Amino acid sequence: MNQKVALITGAGRELGLGFATARLLAEQGHHAIVTARSQEQADTRASELRSLGLDASALVLDLADVDAYARVARRVEDDFGRLDVLVNNASTMPDMGVRSMLDVDIREAANALQVDVVATWGMTQAFRGLLEASPEGRVVNVSSRVWVLIPAAGSEVFSPAHAFAKFAVNTLSTSLAGAFTGTRVLVNAVDPGQVATHPELGLDPEDVPAAEAARWVAWAATLPADGPTGGVWFEGEPAPTSF
Repeated sequence: MNQKVALITGAGRELGLGFATARLLAEQGHHAIVTARSQEQADTRASELRSLGLDASALVLDLADVDAYARVARRVEDDFGRLDVLVNNASTMPDMGVRSMLDVDIREAANALQVDVVATWGMTQAFRGLLEASPEGRVVNVSSRVWVLIPAAGSEVFSPAHAFAKFAVNTLSTSLAGAFTGTRVLVNAVDPGQVATHPELGLDPEDVPAAEAARWVAWAATLPADGPTGGVWFEGEPAPTSF
């Protein structure tokens, strides 16, 4: 297959950043592999893209199942023979109402670390061979501005499990970038800003549409060979370290 292939995790929601990113990468010429926890969600989103004349397919992927990473990688290799872009977008925010590290339900923290950190690590490992074989292998890990609350060491932390998981995602991205030294693979984390993906929870004036935020995920997914690696980015610049 000569066409570039991109796989996006957590792309099952119509208003979500993952689906917006899949659409934008498809519009830029990639075959977009839309993944979601349910086959129905993945199929629906991929069908929507195909109805727009875009190239897309669907795969079910439950990131809580660590054995699924290798299975999906084998499926992609069998079906397409390549992977050029891996977007680790899937995330969980189980503790929106919590404001202290001491009040977190540790089971929710474990789930956040599984989906945001372990899965990102495991998916990158599983697709290592295909990414290294690509002329322009790119890994984009979606972060969040709330990570800055962790090193700030304040008494109040918004959504602590989510914030800590994203702090870990940033560190993991830097470490993975170093591990790919000597290859053509670039690894970066992207802070998409405040994205209007859950209007049912209310919107803030600072919220931007998912399609707008997806531009910067796609930016990191299509960096040139001499582009940056190991960074945390916001709108194409180093991400702010405070609110």
